[in-house]
Amino acid sequence: MRNDREFGFGIESEFLLCDSKSFRPLWWEDLQFDRLNAALETVVFEDLASPESMELLELEAPHRKNMPFVIEGYHMVDAEFRFVDIRPKGVEIRTPVSTQLDHCLSGYQKLFERMDQSLKSIGFASVALSHHPIATQFRGPQNKRRHDFWQWAMQAMTTYGPDINVSVPRDFDRTIDREDFEAKVNAYAPAMAAFSVASPFRDGKPWGFRGSRMKSVRTHQRSRVAPPIEIHPHEDGRYEFKVFEMSPHLSDYRAYFLLFLELLLDDSLKLRASDAIRTYDLGGVARFGIGFEEIRQPAAELLEKAPAVLKKWGFDSSALEEFQSRFDRRWTPADGILDQWDSGMSLEEICRGRSVLYPETQAGSSS
Repeated sequence: MRNDREFGFGIESEFLLCDSKSFRPLWWEDLQFDRLNAALETVVFEDLASPESMELLELEAPHRKNMPFVIEGYHMVDAEFRFVDIRPKGVEIRTPVSTQLDHCLSGYQKLFERMDQSLKSIGFASVALSHHPIATQFRGPQNKRRHDFWQWAMQAMTTYGPDINVSVPRDFDRTIDREDFEAKVNAYAPAMAAFSVASPFRDGKPWGFRGSRMKSVRTHQRSRVAPPIEIHPHEDGRYEFKVFEMSPHLSDYRAYFLLFLELLLDDSLKLRASDAIRTYDLGGVARFGIGFEEIRQPAAELLEKAPAVLKKWGFDSSALEEFQSRFDRRWTPADGILDQWDSGMSLEEICRGRSVLYPETQAGSSS
């Protein structure tokens, strides 16, 4: 278990499901909760998670077994708003908390490989794509007491993303002014998101707007209503960062953690912004990615300051070299996906290529 002087790390990541042979993207009409859940319940994970770490993962109905996997989707409820069923949109990995970043990432890779094997046994493949490339809208009966929560639950049915969880040492957590930190997140989160944008498809083709191709349908869709961060003060100082997009490269997740640690630990980052400014900037990132001029300065500042700050706290910043390359070239993973499309690759072929968790990428890669 984590002590007061240690960090804690965890990943929650949602995957689109495709047919394992054709790689046709699937959605809730093609999926059944019971079938998916039964397959995931067979996955062995006990060697990767202590009983104590599993106790920190919430068991949510209608799931029966507390495990590092859940079926993500739209909850169907009874008259008292209790969950009774799920219309699945995909599956999620949630790693048990680890005090070592390397251990968190290696555990994530093993969980992915085991989950992938189990899903393929019933004809499915998990794909790292942050917005459903075909489905665009979901309507369901009200499943939240609050109207705005219900509206977001419907919108989230087409989006998939990773949540990066960091629990900071208790003494450090006490120094954080949470209101100020949320303003800090507003200022820097759009720049952080820009390094990862990778969902350029809508209605089965690249989504264009005002003469340009969109880099991220997911970031566009969630920028108005979904928070960039959730702070859990009663859960061991856990900070849950939510703006990054899904990647098939494990090295990207390492870089996500490093950027978020830089944001948490560096008190020399002075930019602050309102919710409205953050929403505006995320809209620009959804259109232009790392080329959006308003986020170039905060992105450069994060990359410049991160190595010294991370070294001070004992973290190796070398995984950020790939993000520096993306910044210099104004290139995002969405550009790589669009290049594949323009070269003649089908949507199914693109999904197939994103159904593997590759260990590393080289700086400057275009995959």
